[in-house]
Amino acid sequence: MHTQVSQKRTYATVGMLVLMTVMMFVSAGSARAQDDAIDLPPVDVVEVNGLIDEIVAHDIEQAIDRAENSNSQAIIFQVNSHGSVVSTARMTQLFEKIINSKIPIGVWVGPTTARAYGSAAQLLAVADVSAMADGTRIGKTGKLLSTSAGKISFGDASSKLLTSTLNSQQAKKLGALKLTTADEGVPVLRNMLLALDGLTIKGKTLHTVVDAKDANGQLVRDAATTRFFKLGLVERLLHTSASPPVTYLLFIIGLALLIFEFFTAGIGIAGVVGAICVVLGSHGLATLPLRGASLVLMLIAMFALAIDVQVGIPRFFTGLGLALFIISSVTLFRPSDGGDVRLSWLTLASGVAAISLAFVVGMPSMVRTRFATPTIGREWMIGSIGVAVGEINPLGIVRIHDANWRARTNRSTPINDGQELKVAAIDGVTLEVEPLEGAARDYREMRKPK
Repeated sequence: MHTQVSQKRTYATVGMLVLMTVMMFVSAGSARAQDDAIDLPPVDVVEVNGLIDEIVAHDIEQAIDRAENSNSQAIIFQVNSHGSVVSTARMTQLFEKIINSKIPIGVWVGPTTARAYGSAAQLLAVADVSAMADGTRIGKTGKLLSTSAGKISFGDASSKLLTSTLNSQQAKKLGALKLTTADEGVPVLRNMLLALDGLTIKGKTLHTVVDAKDANGQLVRDAATTRFFKLGLVERLLHTSASPPVTYLLFIIGLALLIFEFFTAGIGIAGVVGAICVVLGSHGLATLPLRGASLVLMLIAMFALAIDVQVGIPRFFTGLGLALFIISSVTLFRPSDGGDVRLSWLTLASGVAAISLAFVVGMPSMVRTRFATPTIGREWMIGSIGVAVGEINPLGIVRIHDANWRARTNRSTPINDGQELKVAAIDGVTLEVEPLEGAARDYREMRKPK
């Protein structure tokens, strides 16, 4: 019995030793493949997302300088952009930087559903290598720019891409893409790296793939090390705030919060958040192609909406403000040659609905609630005599016993600045006043015997 147990233990030990030996060989083979991949110079991957503004343009140029001053063998720009909002001269300068770079530059439109429109699409024409993932589209390039190397061209697809778009298969068929080693599209970034292997660009032969054998003797292809770069936190925040829908919503929400804060006591979180939103929205307005008249019209609309908030009842100025706000929203951004910066109908509908709810329902209700305070303890003011501080027609300010109060005329007759008046009633914290001369007689005077 004891001998059988010992034999079982011996067999188990031998089995574990064999298993460990096999695992060591597998790990050694994988390590050799990884070491070979690590020995390859890295490829920098830079994300180009959203409209190309000055922040993104500077980031692209900085990425080229960084790669040229390091051991990177190539740069791949991963593009998903609907165009640019910088000047034509600035985009031409950026294209010149790409053309004259010392290292190969590739542009990959991806991932799936990504778009490259306007000036962003022209990046594919000035890059050394260009490819698209399945499901992506390029086009609506607008006027093709000219560089030191000549006018930008997509070959036979140039005229079609001016006003329309192409998917990856159509672009490849018409010769709009420069990556010809792959018969199919480039679905993921790893395929882009595999396709670059062996290409000779600007006198340099790219080695983006290493061939190795695993422990079973099978060939394993591993891509070179990739270094991913994105915008920093602050740059990303400013870049995002310069997106048309984000800029629009930030600006109108900020203005609404500041108006709300004006009708509340003290300075609260609404004022702070509103100020931050207005600052970020203003940055976006300064970046995007804007109609100045529409911006002025939007500010006038907000002022008109605020007029009726103070009385707590939506009236004429509320309707006028909403009409002006809708007009200014639709016309706020002007067309741009570099890309599409128009607001979608969903964004416009969301903005108009939010402002309507705020100024028709939310803020008037807040004002009515705030000033609907009990009048107990102020009955003594009825019959008091005071002076108008400014004209009261129908609202204004009066001075009663060295204190200023909100007032409303008890009758339709306006009260001039400095005119004496009498308090006829109290509604919340608003005094209903009437001219001293011709006002209703006090009840005590009415009881005097004739």
